[in-house]
Amino acid sequence: MISLYNNYIYQPLLNFLVYLYQNFSFSDLGIAVILLTIVVRIIMFPLFYKGAKDQAIMNKIAPKIKEIQTKHKEDKQKQIQEMMALYKEHKVNPMSQFALLLVQLPILIALFKIFSVGIKTIPNLNPYFLGIVDLTQKSVILVALAAVLQYVQSKLMLPKTDKAAKNLSTADRVNRQMVFIGPVLTFVIFMSLPSVISLYWLTFSLISVIQQVIINKRIKEAPIKSLE
Repeated sequence: MISLYNNYIYQPLLNFLVYLYQNFSFSDLGIAVILLTIVVRIIMFPLFYKGAKDQAIMNKIAPKIKEIQTKHKEDKQKQIQEMMALYKEHKVNPMSQFALLLVQLPILIALFKIFSVGIKTIPNLNPYFLGIVDLTQKSVILVALAAVLQYVQSKLMLPKTDKAAKNLSTADRVNRQMVFIGPVLTFVIFMSLPSVISLYWLTFSLISVIQQVIINKRIKEAPIKSLE
């Protein structure tokens, strides 16, 4: 199993990073990492788009979900049936985010290993990004930018509401707390890692923010059916 993982995921990604570094990055590790991140996101775009779209649709039908929960609060079976019918009507899977994470996990683990260990095997490596940041060392600036962009992305994924915090459901309050907790954890964890990982996450989050803005705009201007 480990051999298959190394042969078909880790090593091809590492080889591609080396190829980008030697041919398209002007011997700048940071540029090679950004290019690799963009290519990975392009390849995995259908998965990321599906997850972001499902989340956006879930946010838009949240009032209907709340209405069903209130209407059938005494009949859990009926509540589940109507919610499943609502999900089916809008062709959305509430578990899609979790399923997509499982699909992406092997690639994310491989990239983490590459940026932590694999880059050390690149011949004549120039570890600097734009001649300023040594990506093998910690960088408070890159970590802070990665955390800020993660906050922006999480904020964009939240449904808008006029309710006061005390009137929100427990799930809604947890989701809004995670908007702050996630970036804080990112900052704390990444501060102990080489800044090349922060650069990857920064690029990854920037692309996600752009994608989420586009999806949110489509949802605001179009009915849910046109997104399915």
